Amino acid sequence: MTGTTKSTTTSKAYEGFSAEERAAMKERAKELKASANRAEAEKAQLEKIAELSEPDRSMASRIHELVAEHAPALAPKTWYGMPGWAKDGKILCFFQPAEKFGARYPTFGFNDVAQLDDGTLWPVAYALTVLTPENEATITDLVKRAAG
Repeated sequence: MTGTTKSTTTSKAYEGFSAEERAAMKERAKELKASANRAEAEKAQLEKIAELSEPDRSMASRIHELVAEHAPALAPKTWYGMPGWAKDGKILCFFQPAEKFGARYPTFGFNDVAQLDDGTLWPVAYALTVLTPENEATITDLVKRAAG
């Protein structure tokens, strides 16, 4: 029995990285360069915060103040163009502006470095619509616990 095998390959020409991907790579390279020095990293973070529109800008700025005051050992950084704070070189927490992803609200989140484990299910990101004194107290408590 003889048969013929046809190979059908669709060939798509590789067009390289998109403009957004190239911008993200450039941003990440700048972040890595700035993170080598704490003062430069904080300057880069504050510049990113200043670029945000309201209400993201004022929330990120206040969170920066809270983290600096209550967890000074955390290193300010930018992380994928967002304000973040690192412990031992790894991003522990971050502020994700609503405008970055066209979201309804900004979030304040934690990575697994934070070890905020509480049983078998716990929140790792918090939506912020307004930064109230109660919200600030919650953020302060979480950051202190996460920073150890």
